[in-house]
Amino acid sequence: MISDSSPIHYTIEGDHRWQVYRRLCELDISCSCTAYQPLTVQINSPIAFIQLWSVMRQATIPRQILVDGLERCWKYRA
Repeated sequence: MISDSSPIHYTIEGDHRWQVYRRLCELDISCSCTAYQPLTVQINSPIAFIQLWSVMRQATIPRQILVDGLERCWKYRA
């Protein structure tokens, strides 16, 4: 069970931190990001957790690894 009483804290550097923050705001996930402080995210549901995981993955994993994963999925589907 995910507790809604304490936020999850992530430390993400530079551009990635603001990219993740903006996307989470678009998804209506409660978060805050101030100068020189870690990104703080409030997770209140399993769906919000999965969305956070997906956004973090897209922002932090090198693009080529993501592309390779998609290509493998398309090959298995065909």
